[in-house]
Amino acid sequence: MTEFPFALPDFEPGWVWLVGAGPGEPGLCTLLGYHALRAADVVVYDALVGKEILELARDGAELEFSGKRGGRPSPSQPDISRRLVQLAREGKRVLRLKGGDPLVFGRGGEESLALVEAGVPFRIVPGISAGVGGAAYAGIPVTHRDVNSVVTFLTGHASTGEVPDGIDWQALAKASPVIVLYMAIKHLGTISGHLIAGGRSADEPVAVIAKATTAEQKVVETTLGRCVADLAQSGLEPPAIVVIGEVVKLRAGLDWLGALSGRVLEADPLGLKNQSDTA
Repeated sequence: MTEFPFALPDFEPGWVWLVGAGPGEPGLCTLLGYHALRAADVVVYDALVGKEILELARDGAELEFSGKRGGRPSPSQPDISRRLVQLAREGKRVLRLKGGDPLVFGRGGEESLALVEAGVPFRIVPGISAGVGGAAYAGIPVTHRDVNSVVTFLTGHASTGEVPDGIDWQALAKASPVIVLYMAIKHLGTISGHLIAGGRSADEPVAVIAKATTAEQKVVETTLGRCVADLAQSGLEPPAIVVIGEVVKLRAGLDWLGALSGRVLEADPLGLKNQSDTA
C-alpha cells in the first residue's frame, strides 16, 4: 500500500465506510477513499462509480453492484441498507462507495441511520460533489464574489420520481442567484417554467454538464428559456448537472479543458473591468 507521511485510520472488520468517490475522474477520489478501496473486503458500489475507480480496489475484494438509476429496475433502499448490515455482521470490511459525496443527494444519511439502528460501526468519508467539482471541470465556479454570495443545490426529482414538492419556487427564484440542479434533465422543463414564473429571466445563462470530469464530459450552454429545446437537439443524456446563473458566463474565461484543445479564453467575460473603470 502507498505510504503517506501521516497516519490513516484502520479499516477494521465489521465496519462500514460510506465513501464518496467524487464526480468521476479517478484522480478526484480522496486519499481516504483510496485507502478504503485498498483495504475493503467488499465494495458495494453505485451506478455512478466509474470502472477506473473500481479498479483501485485490492485484488480479491468482492465488487457488488447496488446502483439506483431513475426509471430502471434497481434495489430498494431498505434492501441496500440490510445488505450493508448483513455484510458487516459477517465480519467483513464493507465499503459503501458512492459517486460524488455520500451525503449530498446520495442517501448516505439514510444508510448511516440504518447502521446506527443495527449497532454497526461506520465512518463517513466525504467526496467531491458533482455540483461543485463537475461545474469546476466545465470552467464554471459556483460562487464568484462579483456575482453571487448564495448558491442553492437542488435535486430534480423526489423519491417518487416527480419534481420535489414543497419548494417555494418564487422565493427560490428571487433569493438564489445561482442554482445547481442534480438529476434534473427529465423535469428541466417544469423546473425552468417554475423559475421563470418566479421572476427569473428567460435569457438567464444555463449550462448542462453531462458525465462531468470524465473523458466523455459534454457541456451545453443555453438559457433558461431555451434549455429544453437545446438539450433535446444536443442529444446529451444523464448523468448530468445543471447550473443556472450569471456564473455560467465565466466559462468563456475559465474553460481550462477547452483551452487545452485550443479555445481562446476571455480575460473579462463579465465585463467587470470595464464597469470598474467607468464607476
